[in-house]
Formats: sequence, structure tokens, C-alpha cells
Amino acid sequence: MENKHISRIGQIRVYVGTFFRLFCNEKRWKTFISAVLITVMISMVTGEEMFHGFSETKSGAFALVSASIWIGIFNSLRLVCRERAILKREHRVGLHMSSYMTAQMIYGVFICGVESLLITVFVWIANFHWFPLWGVIMPGIMEYFISTFLIVYASHSLGLAISAAVKDENTAMTVMPFALILQLILAGAVFELEGIAKWFSALTVSRWGLAAVCATANINDMTFFAVDDYASEPLHLLFLWFLLSVFALAYGIIGTIFLEFIDRDKR
Repeated sequence: MENKHISRIGQIRVYVGTFFRLFCNEKRWKTFISAVLITVMISMVTGEEMFHGFSETKSGAFALVSASIWIGIFNSLRLVCRERAILKREHRVGLHMSSYMTAQMIYGVFICGVESLLITVFVWIANFHWFPLWGVIMPGIMEYFISTFLIVYASHSLGLAISAAVKDENTAMTVMPFALILQLILAGAVFELEGIAKWFSALTVSRWGLAAVCATANINDMTFFAVDDYASEPLHLLFLWFLLSVFALAYGIIGTIFLEFIDRDKR
């Protein structure tokens, strides 16, 4: 594709259209099926006390957040690296990597939005009796959808950044488990975080995503002690959503920076 006479906005439009055509032609909608299956399997083992008991809600929320992160990363992990040779060629004839990454992010809104809607609906069905009717600032199901979307979307952006940084798909698949393990360990749900570990946890999607879900569930009212991260307060929840949005933007920028140096890549 000749890019040197196309504006940045024009390039974004071209690539967004390309991604949606590939979505249809390559049947990428099958990723929605895996998102549903994962959610159903987790919902089957979270127990009847999900959204009612403290430990059950916390462990169930952790499992759902972990699954959302996995779904988001897996969405995009191979998108960029498998097009690396094409991107190198098109960058030399005028492709702006910021336009390409913006198109990927726009496409990701659609993919992550549908997946988050499916996750929310099936979690609501599985926990109908105890699912919070009202969250912190709006109906519980809407808050849960927004939190899930931001978790999946931030993870999708992380996958894009990894895909932009590595050599090929095999390397991307090798890096993914390490990224996931860090997210799980530093979420603060399984291990008590102190000192430097707690500082590093502030850089993870898992910690703030879990906090957002627990805030909507009003989990602090289910126990005798309160966890500051899980406070069910409007400003706190909005701040958590803001942090997750910042992660999504930051990962997109990091991926763009890696791609800007693609001409120096001799691989």
C-alpha cells in the first residue's frame, strides 16, 4: 500500500477497514467463543457465595480479572509481530506508526467491547441472586461492564506493546506467560504485598482491575476490616477507571515507540 500521499487520519481509516475485513474473512469472531467458555468455566467454580461472602467474592473476582487479562493479551499478542515485514516495507514509503497503532487501538475497542459484554452477561446470569443491583455510582451490571472492558482493553494494549517489541510470534508466546505471572502475583489477592512488591503492584492492571470489581461488589461490607483499595466510593471508583485507561494509553504509546525504530531492526 502506498502511504506517502495519505494523511495520518487517512491511514487510520485504511487500517481500521483492513482489520475489520480480516475479522470477517479470517473468522476472528471465534475469539468471542473462547471468552464465553472461559467465563462459564470460572463461574461454575466460584461458588454460590460469589458477590455475597468476602473470601468467595475476592477469590472469584480475582479469577475473573485474571481471565479478562488473559483474554485481552491473547487478543493482540500476535497482531503486530506477524505483520512485521509488511510494516517495515510500508514504513519506508510513508506509513506513520502512530496511525497504525491508533487503528489497532480503535479495532481493539470493538473486540474488547464485545468480549466484555459477553463476560458481564454470563457472570450476571451465573450470579443472578447476589449480583449487586446497584454499584457505587450506577447499576451494578453497568459498572461491572465498564471495569471489565477497561481491564480487557488495557490488557489488549499490553499485548500490542509486547507484539511490537518482539521478533516473532514464537517469542511473543514465550513472553506472555511472564507477563501474566507478574499480573497474577502482584494483584494482591493471593499474596500479601509489602515494600517494593507493593510499589511494583501499582504498575499492574490486575491490582486496579480487581479493586474496581471489588468496589462495585461493596466487598468491604462483607467483612469486619476494610481494604482501602476496595473502597466503594464514587471518586475512588472513577480514579480506578482512570488508572486503567492510562494503562491502555501508555501501552499503546510504548508499542508505537517500538515500531518507530522498526527500520533499524535487522531481524
